[in-house]
Amino acid sequence: MTERYDVLVVGAGPAGLAAAQAAASHGRRVGVIDAQARPGGQVWRHDIAKPPTRAAQAAIAAIDHVELLAGHTVIASEGHTLRTESAHGAHDLEYSALILATGARELLLPFPGWTLPGVTGAGGLQALVKQGWPITGKRVIVAGSGPLLLAAADSLRTHGAQLLGIHEQAPARTMAAFTAQLWRWPERAMQALGLRARLASVPYRFGSHVRAAFGRETLEAVEIVGPHGVQRVACDHLAVGYGLVPDTGLARLLGCALQDGAVHPGVRVDSFGRTSVTHVFAAGEACGIGGLAVARIEGAIAGHAAAGDDASATALLRRRTRARRFSGLLARSFALVPHLHALATPQTTVCRCEDVPLGALDDFSDTRAARLASRCGMGACQGRICGSALAELGRFMPAGSGRPPLFPARLDSLAASAGDLSVTADC
Repeated sequence: MTERYDVLVVGAGPAGLAAAQAAASHGRRVGVIDAQARPGGQVWRHDIAKPPTRAAQAAIAAIDHVELLAGHTVIASEGHTLRTESAHGAHDLEYSALILATGARELLLPFPGWTLPGVTGAGGLQALVKQGWPITGKRVIVAGSGPLLLAAADSLRTHGAQLLGIHEQAPARTMAAFTAQLWRWPERAMQALGLRARLASVPYRFGSHVRAAFGRETLEAVEIVGPHGVQRVACDHLAVGYGLVPDTGLARLLGCALQDGAVHPGVRVDSFGRTSVTHVFAAGEACGIGGLAVARIEGAIAGHAAAGDDASATALLRRRTRARRFSGLLARSFALVPHLHALATPQTTVCRCEDVPLGALDDFSDTRAARLASRCGMGACQGRICGSALAELGRFMPAGSGRPPLFPARLDSLAASAGDLSVTADC
């Protein structure tokens, strides 16, 4: 049976919630798809230790008249229909307009020891502890780059972690220049000051990064390089992330054009969020990393435009422009220093799913040849981790087009797709 919606939104994070609210305000039948059991996305992910923020509560309450399809994963598409899978089987969802609010993924860079149990992404460990992963009393180092480090560290502290330090790769002078410009965005300045105040007892080092991790069966220590040399620190967990990259898998499957010239391109859209595919819109991090404020504004713009109200969308454009200026400042201030790209040795595993070392890719100049010969990117994550890492290292660019299924799916869901939705093997 096929369900039909005037506007279908993929992603129940801040951008998706704002898009759904805006579209529904015009009397449209709106559905919101999300793989998680609860709305909120990564930013507003349910936390067992504390209630959601007032902003999150308000955004979620505002879609109480919208159909939330939680626990649904998009696996294929044909025409104006998405095939999703949930615990109850496969579902076909037809739409007149589609809004992609698929968010972003964490950028991880390989270094010796990064595959040890106990080493995770900064946002990844934050998500785990919010859902009950035991962290109380554990010695944790947070490292990498960007504002996510402070947010992750704050969550870890709330859940009882013993934070040994936060290590930001950007130099101190760059961070000083960034801080000096925050007065232009008072709300962001207050958020930053609040985080720093709550983490005042935790060492916060600039121009500092993890060079290697050590341990026999699990993480035991890390080696940190900073302005004052190299130190080895014993720890139980390392949460390391180098920012975010747009999640464009579904956009590529649908044939949406991506931005030109970017290492990690977002979906190319016009001022109203329209993509290169008719009746498909995109908003938020999928269009380029911009943060919570950008996601909410762009979601609302796309929601109004998808419902046919260009006037309401136009009224938000000035706010969007100002919010995107801040995202540009973030990108410049937290740009990765070149030596991070040289941390991995030829023996360092780059594809964790298929145990492919970096050196095994030296003889290939394109993604397809490397995948066929080494199986790099052909494991469970389908290149979501190693693909972004290799692009950042300048080795290969991500594939030009997505292929279904977007995520591992049950055989009966794939069989149901065979007759009407295109599902092919990725090779």
